[in-house]
Amino acid sequence: MPTIETVRGAVDTADLGRTYMHEHIFVLTPDVQQNYPAEWGDEAERQADAVAKLTALATSGVRTIVDPTVIGLGRYIPRIQQVAAQVPDLNIVVATGCYTYQDVPFYFHHRSPAVRSMLGMDEPEPMVALFVSDITDGIAGTGVRAGMLKCAIDEPGLTSGVERVMRAVAKTHLVTGCPITVHTHPDTRQGLEVRRVMAEEGVDPSAVILGHSGDSTDVDHLSDLAESGFWLGMDRFGINIETTFESRADTVVELCRRGFAGQMVLAHDAACYIDWIEPAVLPLMTQWNYLHIETEVLPYLRQHGVAEEQITAMLEDNPRRIFEGG
Repeated sequence: MPTIETVRGAVDTADLGRTYMHEHIFVLTPDVQQNYPAEWGDEAERQADAVAKLTALATSGVRTIVDPTVIGLGRYIPRIQQVAAQVPDLNIVVATGCYTYQDVPFYFHHRSPAVRSMLGMDEPEPMVALFVSDITDGIAGTGVRAGMLKCAIDEPGLTSGVERVMRAVAKTHLVTGCPITVHTHPDTRQGLEVRRVMAEEGVDPSAVILGHSGDSTDVDHLSDLAESGFWLGMDRFGINIETTFESRADTVVELCRRGFAGQMVLAHDAACYIDWIEPAVLPLMTQWNYLHIETEVLPYLRQHGVAEEQITAMLEDNPRRIFEGG
């Protein structure tokens, strides 16, 4: 059977079960945390909180989550290993890549294709070797291998930094076969730029999830991307600041009605702890948690005509197909 790498090692794709394809555990700003640690507080308490939330998720019937926390989001695998060891009923797939809406991190400014070409080096893009190593050898000596590639494009569009990361991720996919998830901004139709770049790099759309597609209610646009072969990440359930729960769910209902249940995956883009948001705001986001899909979204979808086999496709069959190569 095909296998997928998780924090605790490889598992058969047939054993993934119900899978949320875009959930974080910790989203952090390491420089801030290291220099102003008061908000983070006690490490043991933070980990215990994560264990409790992930255990509740596993108890709800979810067997696997993909955590696309990469460079730019505070990835630290030893902490994730410690949490995963205490939640034995949940598989956690981690990712490699780089998250930026604008420029690459300063680390890569002068470790660039232009500098390497000037020096006569064979590999022009150093990111590719780093990402490949995370997938084939493991991350930072932990032995944990990445099972997903991650990049981003947001409202600023295909800046030079965003394009550089996206092409590095595409090249890494061609070497490793590892699937790709892309943070997109559907209101400005950035999925079209992803489609163009991936085509230029020779990446099959069936290897690419267009993350946060559910932020849009433009079903015609989303249908066009699905017809191109991309996966639609309806993966921000519970983030109802600029939209509503009903709008997100109704978009999934309509896409299912149009026959695209086989092209969608579901998640919340939630986290046990994220330092990007004012703490006083989080209690107001009452639906943004790992249990929202099970307790509120799925009942709504069923009530509005989404069949059980379509739900199974989005939560079980499609994730397995993504990890098995489309």
